[in-house]
Parts: sequence; C-alpha cells; structure tokens
Amino acid sequence: MTTALVVIDVQKSFEQRPVWAATSNPDIVQDVRRLVDAARAAGDLVVWVMHIEPGTGGVFDPDLGHVVLMDGLEPQEGEPTVRKTSHNAFTTTNLQQILTGHGVTTVRLCGIQTERCCETTARVASDLGYAVDFVVDATATFPIEHRDAEAGRPLEQVLADPRTMPVEQVVERTEYALAGRFATIRTVAELV
Repeated sequence: MTTALVVIDVQKSFEQRPVWAATSNPDIVQDVRRLVDAARAAGDLVVWVMHIEPGTGGVFDPDLGHVVLMDGLEPQEGEPTVRKTSHNAFTTTNLQQILTGHGVTTVRLCGIQTERCCETTARVASDLGYAVDFVVDATATFPIEHRDAEAGRPLEQVLADPRTMPVEQVVERTEYALAGRFATIRTVAELV
C-alpha cells in the first residue's frame, strides 16, 4: 500500500453554522463517498480526520455531539480516525506515524475547508516528502469576508458585501497556490 486517502473534517460541526447554506459543495458527502469506495476497492488506506476544540462550547467541542462524520460516511474496521486541534492534520496527531507504518508515499486529500485545513495539510504533507493529490471537487469551503469586515454579520450581509471573496474564487486561489508547488490538482472523475 503506497496511497492513502485522507478525509479531512467532513463532520456535522459545519452543518451547524449558518454559513453552511453558502457552501461551495453541498454534495461533498457523495464526492467523498466515491473516493472512499475507490480507495477501498484499490486496497488503499483510508484515514478519517476530525477537528476538535475541546472545552470551547462551540460546534467543534466534542461534548456537544457535532464532531461526528456527516451522514453517509462511516469508517470501516481498521481505518484510523485521528482528532486534530490544529489546521493541518499532522501537527497535533499521529497521522505521519500511521502513514509511515503503512508504507504510504502518496496522500490524496479531500474534505472541509478547501483553503484552510485541506490546503494546509497539503502543504505540510508536501514538506514531509509525500506526493500529494488534492481532490479539489471533493472539498468544500465558504465565502471569505474581507479582513476589515465587521464580525458577526448575518450571512446575507456577508454575501452582499462586494469585498467578500466568493467560493469560486477561494477554490481557484487554492488551485493556483498548490498546483505544481505542493500538490497535483485532481478531480473525483480522474480517480474513480
């Protein structure tokens, strides 16, 4: 086994936020499921990553019950699940040890958020020497407010603000930043 599919933060926590209504990929579960099925059929390792923020009382606090995979996704026996407290899936987990123990040299990344945890994990994975496939259409993200925007605005105001970066631009920026530097940009159709 030399390839691992790493599924990052496809958890119900995100569905609890109002911004979920503006996600770039409302069908992410189906896209991830296709990748998981293909990885299993190929005998590749599947690793599940969950973001946690213990003791915060927010949607990523495991005590509130939202830090579970979205409906339609379920690990099989032998598929590791790691819980992270950083943006990338390596720094606060034993992910690298898991991958090394399985002889993995290529990681395929998918999940939530495209430019945040997924992109950061891709950069770290590349720095650690892995070949990285970034499955862009099996990621999801949200509009990004301008740095000077007032915090806590309703979603309608965020979307109406011309300074807000729309999801299409967020995804495109990530592709430009990663391609040929840290990762190969892939699609679900190419890999299944």
